[in-house]
Amino acid sequence: MANLLPGVFALDVGGKPVLTFEAKNLREAHELCHEEWLRADFARLTSNGVPLWDGEAHLRARYASDPEKMFYLEAAKGTEPPLDELVLAYLVELDAETV
Repeated sequence: MANLLPGVFALDVGGKPVLTFEAKNLREAHELCHEEWLRADFARLTSNGVPLWDGEAHLRARYASDPEKMFYLEAAKGTEPPLDELVLAYLVELDAETV
């Protein structure tokens, strides 16, 4: 029987891990890379004054490592987002003025 529980995935921007999230499978996780709202957020949000995404770096979803998975589980603890929303746990510190 297939595992129907969501898994924890990481999204890399230009090879750098930026956030973690849950998805049903790797295919669904890859779809997040193509979402316009996420690309717009990545272009707007900065960390240490540098945009998370320059509009050209490759976005790649992958299975989260054990430390990334633990980070996500701790960040998501106690959250109950609406059914159509994701909990995104950023692995980088975001600049307050862009959040």
